[in-house]
Amino acid sequence: MRVLYLNPDRGIPVLGDKGASVHVRQFIAALASAGHDVMLVAARLGEGNPPPPAAIVEIEPLSDPETIAEEARARGIAAPGSLDKLLRNELVRLAYDRDLSARTVEVVTERGFRPDLVYERHALFHVCGAVVARAFGVCRIVEVNAPLVREQEAFRGLVMKPAAIQAERDSLVSANLIVAVSDEVAAHVETCGVDARRILVAPNGVDTDLFRPAVDRGGARARLGLGAGPVLGFVGSFKPWHGVSFLVEAFAEIARQRPDARLLAIGEGPQLGAARARIADLGLERQVLFTGRLPHADIPAHMEAMDISAAPYDLGGEFYFSPMKVVESLAAGVPVVAVRAGQLASLVDDGNTGLLYPPGDRAAFVHAVLKLMADPVLLGAMAANARERAKGGFSWSALVCRVLEEAARLERERRAA
Repeated sequence: MRVLYLNPDRGIPVLGDKGASVHVRQFIAALASAGHDVMLVAARLGEGNPPPPAAIVEIEPLSDPETIAEEARARGIAAPGSLDKLLRNELVRLAYDRDLSARTVEVVTERGFRPDLVYERHALFHVCGAVVARAFGVCRIVEVNAPLVREQEAFRGLVMKPAAIQAERDSLVSANLIVAVSDEVAAHVETCGVDARRILVAPNGVDTDLFRPAVDRGGARARLGLGAGPVLGFVGSFKPWHGVSFLVEAFAEIARQRPDARLLAIGEGPQLGAARARIADLGLERQVLFTGRLPHADIPAHMEAMDISAAPYDLGGEFYFSPMKVVESLAAGVPVVAVRAGQLASLVDDGNTGLLYPPGDRAAFVHAVLKLMADPVLLGAMAANARERAKGGFSWSALVCRVLEEAARLERERRAA
């Protein structure tokens, strides 16, 4: 099968370190491993990691004043020269959506790549995949990772909300199949008018060959200068909703009871500086290693040093993500201590592959971590269970197979009708 993969979101550089970037690369790699030919059309390639096995085309958005002014006039917006930055960015996205549709059809045709399927990563203000799929007369799958309109408005600001809502509805309703990464995202998709029978819930996957249990955990600790004691790990963005402040304060309590414990924190973001400063204030610099940004391919070697992985998300009661770092930890044989919220409650089998604690309950988090640190037998059993769980249910190859099988079923039903 020939699959045209569209990633119209410039905020997701294909070769970057974001979980979304990893998702794009790994999904394409799984398609290729299953024998499918893939062409990737993306708004931004970025850098930092090897490219996925696909023919890759970068089509960047145009953001010149003329493009912005033309889009503003088309939408009845006066005085484009005085527009604020947020509105300008939204106009660029809207103009890019139309431009991307035409340019994608053109470049795909020029290269002689006749797609059998269009797979599109859902992006704010974008309906381009629907236009492309119609041009080639093929089915279209849309992958939805978050309620983007709501998320944009809450965290970054949104001026043209009606246009964003309309684009989202048009994109989702016109898809043959929606792949939602969580039950919460699936529920959101239904509110946009999509029949539940056309929604497949499929959590983020993991490369179970790349993420494997440590052969020599002690050697990994020595290599990183972490000592011989238990290691609590964190992988993610240092942003408020990832629970970094919660984790730092919790580790201070853990360290008081287990002075030999260490915290290995991987990632970067706006709260990294504050986390470093707070650790210094607590006098814990020698017990905490902040690695900063790491290429995704380097993370498995660092996970080898971890005994336990932390997922202390704080989203104020709303949790719709499918955290890739959780399934990667499980595949590496690292039990996860996670907040009991959203999909985490199904990813982590409480008492079997990790432990769950109530949202915001720092004492419960500390208790769970200390319990595992104090019981090597329990920790070892959970590690083995975690690996088996990941291999059996979270591999990218299994995910791709499910998606394509569901798409084929819906296509058969469409033709029969």
